[in-house]
Amino acid sequence: MESALVLNNTKKHRGFLLFLLAGILFSFPLRAQEQWELRKNTDGIAVYTKDLANQSFKQIRVVCELPGTPALLVNLLKEVEHHSDWVYLNRETKLLKRRSDNRLVYYTEADMPWPLTDRDMVVEAVFSPVVKNQPTRVEVKSVSGYLPEQTDFVRIPSSVATWEITPVSDKKIKVDYTFSVNPGGSVPPWLVNLTVATGPHKTFQKLREILAERFRKQK
Repeated sequence: MESALVLNNTKKHRGFLLFLLAGILFSFPLRAQEQWELRKNTDGIAVYTKDLANQSFKQIRVVCELPGTPALLVNLLKEVEHHSDWVYLNRETKLLKRRSDNRLVYYTEADMPWPLTDRDMVVEAVFSPVVKNQPTRVEVKSVSGYLPEQTDFVRIPSSVATWEITPVSDKKIKVDYTFSVNPGGSVPPWLVNLTVATGPHKTFQKLREILAERFRKQK
């Protein structure tokens, strides 16, 4: 009886160890995928990248502080026709449909460097209502069915961008921006991933300049 009890406890102990070991082994890939790698951190703008499961292109994250308020940035993001003033490689952006004040559908063109073919996409932006002194969120996703594909462009099949905007003070905000995209067509992932931090960093430098100017005029 005693030997049977010992054997039973031993089996339970081994079972627990196997369960624990399996948990450890399966947790490593998950944690590795969740880790952001700092690629550039200059001028107060930090750019990170992260590998995504079953995708060749890295996800991008930008964290920085900008002058202004959440409302000021949200209003700037809603001015889609002026995105080319600050978005890196943006040739033109056109509003296609205003579903509501906080839901916009627009078309944008990206002027890609040679030898890549220029890209375009249609996206829908959803803005959370802005509440004073509270964080707000913007989500931008590519959508289909609004415009036929253009001859001189490769249509971007999928993209997702999120803006987490948090007030730091009455004149400063913190932005946590993430972006992932499948650029479509023939693009070497190694080439895109090699220079992946350049565009976001330049975009947020220009964005900061425009916000600072608008914030001064607002005072």
